[in-house]
Amino acid sequence: MTEITVAAMQLAFSGDEAANIADVSELVREAAAKGAQVILPPELFEGPYFCRVEDEGLFVGARPVGKHPSVLAMQKLAEELKVAIPTSFFELDGQHHYNSLAMIGPDGKVQGVYRKSHIPDGPGYEEKFYFRPGNTGFKVWPDAAPTTLGIGVCWDQWYPETARAMMLMGAEVLFYPTAIGTEPHDPSLDTSRLWRRAMVGHAVSNVVPVVASNRIGNEEGQIFYGNSFIADERGDLIAEFGSQETGVLVATLDIARIRRHRAAFGFFRDRRPELYGRLVQDI
Repeated sequence: MTEITVAAMQLAFSGDEAANIADVSELVREAAAKGAQVILPPELFEGPYFCRVEDEGLFVGARPVGKHPSVLAMQKLAEELKVAIPTSFFELDGQHHYNSLAMIGPDGKVQGVYRKSHIPDGPGYEEKFYFRPGNTGFKVWPDAAPTTLGIGVCWDQWYPETARAMMLMGAEVLFYPTAIGTEPHDPSLDTSRLWRRAMVGHAVSNVVPVVASNRIGNEEGQIFYGNSFIADERGDLIAEFGSQETGVLVATLDIARIRRHRAAFGFFRDRRPELYGRLVQDI
């Protein structure tokens, strides 16, 4: 039997970077105390979700992976607690800016960086102003935990191609750090249930657990709706928050059992990649 214990967290953030990192650190410690081996903070947790507006002054928040306060703090914590922490951050690389994730292993070292592939652009989510599309390709992490982890970032989570690509690369659990809430152009549109359904669909169609962490709180009138969760390989929610809770969700997953279920469903046996060429034609 191969088991792994995973954790998602949910909390609100302020304009105080040090306080935000301290709050995340506290929840990392709580999750580790509950046995979590991989602990997922939300997307861009160093501060408010700044992509709400286009403001050139906000580029100052981008820093290289080796100098970003969020990454440095999580490295120390990961080494101390012997846990893996996929850490979202605003990355500066030369003249380029990315919405990135540093995979920090239980030795505190950065095993590599994934740069968000799908970049949204719309009212309240003006990410194309700040970020280049990622140039790393999808990535999985075989050495950060007892099994291979697949990690996408926020808008990536809506794409079945992201989930399937990571599965074909060997992922056994999918993780999605997130910052999503109300839609400024349409206050009546509640995407929280769509957001969950999309990822639960990935769980079912790939027979894989999914872990999602979102922020909460009111940021200049934009309400982030939480609803963080852990779904099993059947798509059933085994741990979940609503729209206001602060805390950690922890679940233990039996990877050997999940592999059997995946093989029995035959989704990967019955794939017909020779028929899928249209998926990669930009026409």
